[in-house]
Amino acid sequence: MRHSKRLILLLAAGIFLIPAALPAQDAQDQQNNSTPPASEKQQKQQEHKSFGKLEKELPTPYKKWLEEDVTYIITDDERHAFLQLATNEEREQFIEQFWLRRSPTPDTPENEFKEEHYRRIAYANEHFASGKPGWMTDRGRIYIIWGKPDEIEAHPTGGQYTRPHDEGGGDTSTFPFEQWTYRHMDGIGDNITLEFVDTTMTGEYHLTMDPGEKDALAHVANAGLSDLEQLGLSSKVDRFSRTDGSTAPVSSSGMDADSQSEFTRLTTFAKVFQPPPVKFKDLDEIVTHRIVRDEIKFSYRFDFMRITSDTVLVPITIQIPNGQFSFQEKDGVHTATINLFAKVSTLTGRTVQTFEDVIRRDFPDSLLEQSLKGDSIYQKALPLSPGLYRLDIVLKDINSNNVGVVNARLAVPPYDDDKLDASTLILADMIQPVATNQIGVGQFVIGDLKVRPKLDQAFRTDQPLGIYLQFYNFKVDDKTHKNDASIMIKVTQGDHEIARVVESGDQLNENGEQVTIHSLVPLSAFAPGQYHLEIQATDQITKQTISRSSDFTVKAIPASTSAQNAPGR
Repeated sequence: MRHSKRLILLLAAGIFLIPAALPAQDAQDQQNNSTPPASEKQQKQQEHKSFGKLEKELPTPYKKWLEEDVTYIITDDERHAFLQLATNEEREQFIEQFWLRRSPTPDTPENEFKEEHYRRIAYANEHFASGKPGWMTDRGRIYIIWGKPDEIEAHPTGGQYTRPHDEGGGDTSTFPFEQWTYRHMDGIGDNITLEFVDTTMTGEYHLTMDPGEKDALAHVANAGLSDLEQLGLSSKVDRFSRTDGSTAPVSSSGMDADSQSEFTRLTTFAKVFQPPPVKFKDLDEIVTHRIVRDEIKFSYRFDFMRITSDTVLVPITIQIPNGQFSFQEKDGVHTATINLFAKVSTLTGRTVQTFEDVIRRDFPDSLLEQSLKGDSIYQKALPLSPGLYRLDIVLKDINSNNVGVVNARLAVPPYDDDKLDASTLILADMIQPVATNQIGVGQFVIGDLKVRPKLDQAFRTDQPLGIYLQFYNFKVDDKTHKNDASIMIKVTQGDHEIARVVESGDQLNENGEQVTIHSLVPLSAFAPGQYHLEIQATDQITKQTISRSSDFTVKAIPASTSAQNAPGR
């Protein structure tokens, strides 16, 4: 409101500075002596320069939010409005409103749009890095704006390729390329196919409008000829004299038909990089929940994984012993329900994130006793900025009205761009690939893997030890487009070293600035007892080293088979 009043006053001042009328001679003299008004182009250039200066002067967290977190989805009007804010309090309010305006359900605590946006950034960094973070690549940008394509035709090594008819037909050899097809893109159309080509053979795919750019034999005489070129009805030289922006061979339908698609290609290329439209919605007040009793005992943990330099993914995992549930029996089935509410707030009391869910358990008579020895586990992943927060978790049992409460300090670490760093180390009882349509969706899912933490970090000898860890900011060589990473995994028991493995980035097939370690370690050869796991990463280029470690317990297999994996976990 303060800025709205300021703008009105400036406009009013402008009105009073304009004279109502001038004598003819005075007006002519003023016209002759004054500087000609700036053209529209000059005005835009001046405006761009002014906003660029304001952007450089932004405090670091807000500059990174603008230039990294939302750079692909913020509109020009929003960017300009944000740059004209004067205080950090106003910027915080703007950011909160920015996400709420995009929320499909603004009357609920969750913001599905924000969660999906940061999930896409994390996925892009995991899968599209190539000498630079994945979010900065063309594939990363398209994925962040438009999400997962409906179809992907991938040619990761290039090689033999039969051109379709509209690209001239005939066989050739190609650079690595991918074609992404979206059945529908809002504001663009249906069945949109985007092509990315890696002409440098280094993993650096870029979006192209030219279907001929992937042809590796385009400049090789008498190789990779099209149908017309083989018949002598066209020459390779004709490819490079086309006026429609393509260097593909001319098809038998002629250039006119292809020229018709040039406008479509240019239009699509321009629109796919534009921020998605914002659907403005009215906002309701967020209900504040009071925390009262503490009668349900449960455990919890939170992990930290970098999304951008200023945004961290924080999976919050909650584990409830099934014996803490109050079951009611009906028709031979025992049912219990716990309502979950959690809130993340700043130390000044400002609510940053909230989420609610229902945890329900149903067990038949025959499994109830066994199931009461197991646990129920739940996870919610939140994107947060580095900083110190308060985490409140409240559980309420519907049958007994018992309540469980946790108030915890949540210190989200920063991830500097120039410093070798790492996520938290997760020891898991499950690490498995997820279906393509479930990538990044649901509990325990990190990218294309399901990683379920083992909160007590105790494993039986017939269970594998799951390890998940991300390392960030390896230096990538400018010439090879590869890192020079060395990863050492070591297990000790007391002073005795049990196992040690050392691998390079090439061996791990992880050559970008981010390296992800995920593995299942058999424990059948481990005697019951306490162990220590350490994973150390060294960047041989920058000579930086970082490590993460954790203790874990190996237990013998119980004599009774009834103690095997209890339902409900």
